[in-house]
Amino acid sequence: MQQIFDSVIPIFALILIGWIAVKTRYLPENHAGVLSAFVYRVGLPVLLMRTIANADFTGTDPLSIWAVYFSSIAIAWIVASLTARFGFRRDRLSAVVIGLSGTFSNLALLGVPLISHVAGDRALVAISVVLAIHMPVLMVTATVLAERAKAREGGIVSAPGKLATTVGYNLATNPLVIGLIIGGIMNFTGVEPAAPLAAIISMLAGIAAPVALVSIGMTLAQYKVAGNAGLFSAITVIKLALLPGLVYALSHLFGLPQPVMAGLVLGASCPAGVNAFLLADQFGTGRNIAASTITLTTILGVVTVSLWVLLLGY
Repeated sequence: MQQIFDSVIPIFALILIGWIAVKTRYLPENHAGVLSAFVYRVGLPVLLMRTIANADFTGTDPLSIWAVYFSSIAIAWIVASLTARFGFRRDRLSAVVIGLSGTFSNLALLGVPLISHVAGDRALVAISVVLAIHMPVLMVTATVLAERAKAREGGIVSAPGKLATTVGYNLATNPLVIGLIIGGIMNFTGVEPAAPLAAIISMLAGIAAPVALVSIGMTLAQYKVAGNAGLFSAITVIKLALLPGLVYALSHLFGLPQPVMAGLVLGASCPAGVNAFLLADQFGTGRNIAASTITLTTILGVVTVSLWVLLLGY
């Protein structure tokens, strides 16, 4: 158990450092956006590019990985939405947003550092396969469901063509996707960067994880826990327990190798990502629940992630 906490606590300690830095006004809160932008646009794409470029894909089946991870998300999303809709009497649009809050893991800023630190490169390759389509799949699904909910409730619906164009553009310009594609090309062709460039890549990849974690803490300092405590507590249980539990069960069912399963389960066990709050802000509903879920899942994550690490045998 001590070894597990030694692996997990540093991850969440860096988040706490970022939170304290903003709360004590040692750093201004608007610096969080600068750090997050650097990590998202430079650090993490380089880290993922290097990982995929050097990866051994033997035994890695993308279709099985996607089937396990996204089937688990679909089940958990339905449970979260039904809980909000019928358990807490929320409207259809809110239920969609709350469903996303219970299923969208912070894979980029937290999942990648966590999995790399705890489970190693093979597990990181597995979650990279998920990352390649994670955000577009979930955000497109959420947007379509939200537009459908608006239509059923008599709201103004966005044009499908505009939605498709926006999604396509965001996917084509996503830095993480670009990093994964470049890494895949390097792996396939066997191209290796020259020594000076390799050193630069190594340095950028090395700082990506710690800076990402600190930026999460700085961002969390701007959120407040508010709204229906029963509802966001229920969504927190779905996010931290049900979703990774489903991934764990389906990984066994599909016969995924241990490192691959570890990467997927740890990714699913990560606290909720900010995208749910962005969707809530876009549609003007569920902001408090999304923000509270992000905060609560991060606070409790140090315990629940440790338990998943113990179950996985790391």
